[in-house]
This record gives sequence, C-alpha cells and structure tokens, in this order.
Amino acid sequence: MSAPELARFCEFLYDRTGMQFGESKRYYVDRRVGQRMALTGAGSFADYFNHLRLDPVEAERLINSFTVNETYFYREDHQLKSLSRDMLPDIVSRRGPGDKLRLWSIPCSTGEEPYSIAIWLLENWAMVDAYHVEIVGSDIDTHALEEARLGRYAAKSLARLPPDLRRDYFLESKGRGGVEHFQIIQDLRESVTFTNANLMDGDALAIHGKFDVIFCRNLLIYFDDRSRRQAVRNLHDRLVPGGYLCLGHSESLARLSDSFDVQRFADAVVYQRPRDPRPAKAGRDG
Repeated sequence: MSAPELARFCEFLYDRTGMQFGESKRYYVDRRVGQRMALTGAGSFADYFNHLRLDPVEAERLINSFTVNETYFYREDHQLKSLSRDMLPDIVSRRGPGDKLRLWSIPCSTGEEPYSIAIWLLENWAMVDAYHVEIVGSDIDTHALEEARLGRYAAKSLARLPPDLRRDYFLESKGRGGVEHFQIIQDLRESVTFTNANLMDGDALAIHGKFDVIFCRNLLIYFDDRSRRQAVRNLHDRLVPGGYLCLGHSESLARLSDSFDVQRFADAVVYQRPRDPRPAKAGRDG
C-alpha cells in the first residue's frame, strides 16, 4: 500500500471499530490486508478496497483478522473477588430474591472471561441461586464468538484454574497428535449468551438492554481518546444507575469521563454509575 492507501484503509477501519492504526503499525496492517487480498483474489489494493466497501461479509472477515483475542480463564481474578464480595452484595441490597442480575463481558473474545464469571459465582457467591443471573458475552469478532459458543480450549487457557475446577467444569479429550483439549460442560455453556456487538455503535448496543456489571477489559488501549470517550459514553448508557464498570489494569477513565464514581474496594478499583443523575456542567458539549 502507498501512504495515501494506508491512510484511507486505516480511516475505514477506525470508522467501523474505533481501533487506530497508522504508519507505525504498517507491518501489522500490510500482513493482514495481504492475507485478505490473497483469499479474495484481489489483484491490487484498489480492487480489494472497492470490494471491501461494498461487501459487508468481507468487512466482517477483515475486522475479525484485526482483533486481538489473547485471554485465559481467571484473568485479573482480583476483579472477580470484588464482584462477589463488593459489587453484587451492593446491587442485591436493593433487589428482591428471584430478581434478574445482568452481567456483560465486552469484548468477550473466545469466551474465557464470561465463563470465568459463571464459574466464579458458582464457586464463591453463596447467593447465586437466589437470583436470576444472566451473563452475556459480546464481541465484534464473529469467529471468536463461534469459538466461545463451542467452549473448547487448549490447556494453556486453563493454566490459572485449580485442578478441581478443571475436573468439575470441563471434559478432557485428546485430538490429533495427542494434544489435550478441554470442553466446558453443557450446563455451563448454556449459562452464557453470546452476541455480536460493536462498542462504537451506541444505537445497536441499545438492543442489549441495561446491565448491573460490565467487564470491558483491555480494549480501550487500542483506541485513541476520541474513540475511548465514545466507548465510555456507550458503556455508561448500558449500565443501570448504581451499576459497575470494570476496566483492564492498565486502563483508566481519567480525562475520559466525569460520569462515574471511583470505587476503591479491597481487591479492585472499579467505576460506578451514580444512582442519582448528575447535573449537567455549564458549557459541556455532547
């Protein structure tokens, strides 16, 4: 790609995902675009780009190739400890037995995070059966969602899980060459709903409804400040008043939003949507 072609492509990707790429990541971009050109039989970047803009299926496949899906079970489990010790007890103090609790993992990648939430609650929250707990995992990467629904993982994804949890929630099998795989039991797979979602599309996100707790970890690091602010506004809109937002350990809402309260629990720092609306600041835009 020439410099103008690279800029045009990166603008296309940014407009659809919020992910920012440029000359400093040219190798990463060239490699993935080259792979898609080879698979589609495009003779030039111009031919491929025209195809890309007209074909939503190819746009989906391209976006899939740019997403990063590195994750594992019980990643940043200090937030899971805070979920059962602090966040959920606060939320249910204003609910009745049998009420619905909604938890959202976005992006959920190949499913390790929402399944980790389900396992953690079953193992560590005594009140889990007293409420209707709904766990939703969403991602822009449709291929990752297919893997999440399958719930089949290599041993490295389970490295942080205690042996008894592997035994109780997974079925072990060996594939070609004796490689071990672990299949999540059916009851656990059925406890998580997976959906396609683009965090930058606030209107489309609205169909997911409101959530009590949102885990959005290690995504904002791929955005610029404008995209981060838009993403945070959309996350705020998807939280019920009093709901909680959990970010990755290297992420912060500093300079991005004043619409959350910072809650410093013993195990984690999280962000809470205030229960009462805040008065708008004079001169504040959008």
